[in-house]
Amino acid sequence: MSPPRAVLDAFGCAGTATALSGGQNQSFKCSDAVLKPVEDGVEAEWAANVFAQLSASPKDGFRIPTPIRASNSQFVYQGWTAYRFVSGVTGPLGKWEKLLNTSRSFHATLLDVDCPSFLDSRSHPWAVADRVAWEEAHVEVVPCLQKIYSRLCSMREKLVMRSQIIHGDLSGNVLFDSNGAAPALIDFSPFWRPVEYSEAILLVDGILYFGQGAALLEICNGSLNLHQMLVKAALFRLLARNSLVGLFGEITVDKVNSFEKLLLVILQVKPASISSY
Repeated sequence: MSPPRAVLDAFGCAGTATALSGGQNQSFKCSDAVLKPVEDGVEAEWAANVFAQLSASPKDGFRIPTPIRASNSQFVYQGWTAYRFVSGVTGPLGKWEKLLNTSRSFHATLLDVDCPSFLDSRSHPWAVADRVAWEEAHVEVVPCLQKIYSRLCSMREKLVMRSQIIHGDLSGNVLFDSNGAAPALIDFSPFWRPVEYSEAILLVDGILYFGQGAALLEICNGSLNLHQMLVKAALFRLLARNSLVGLFGEITVDKVNSFEKLLLVILQVKPASISSY
């Protein structure tokens, strides 16, 4: 459903909104704004405030869209948010190292952002999957994923690492510009975890969704506790898919095979001594 006229007017958007590809087909462009419905108004308002603070000054290594305040002086209006359009297309193939560097530049600017209280009360599939991956909750796993899930759980170890606000879904939410502009981060998906976890999710996504193999892990050589971060990131993606059967349909044999391939790649990574900080 496209944004109502009242929403467009509230964000100062003239003309007609047109649907954009991607973003689960929920994003609409009107003038130089991109509008999107929100599922959690509190989280969306918080995320927009973070981006507003970051966009107030130039940043090295990445771009972010500037959020637009509505006529009610808030960033959320009648269940919608709006950001200034940023150029670029998604797709990390051939750009993995650039994506990793973008992630590190972005996360360095978030070190002083406090943990928001709403994170503890979220109940969407990704929030639940994250908690289970970190042994903070438990869910039932469908039979076709049970063996892989059990193997990953057996590889888990306790970690004490510094957490901060991270973006937990970078692989499909960074725009690359063909004219040389820095990559742009969109659709902030916040979690309170170590930065290395965000990087591991990026690597896991490369193997699961973009046909990459063990060679992709070389871009993170020397990363702290890489083996354990990969185990937790793999659990995160597996558990999220486990909970999304109602939305995305039954888990296919091909999807199970993808998780088996991921497990084999992780088994090739030599577990290092656990480092805490």
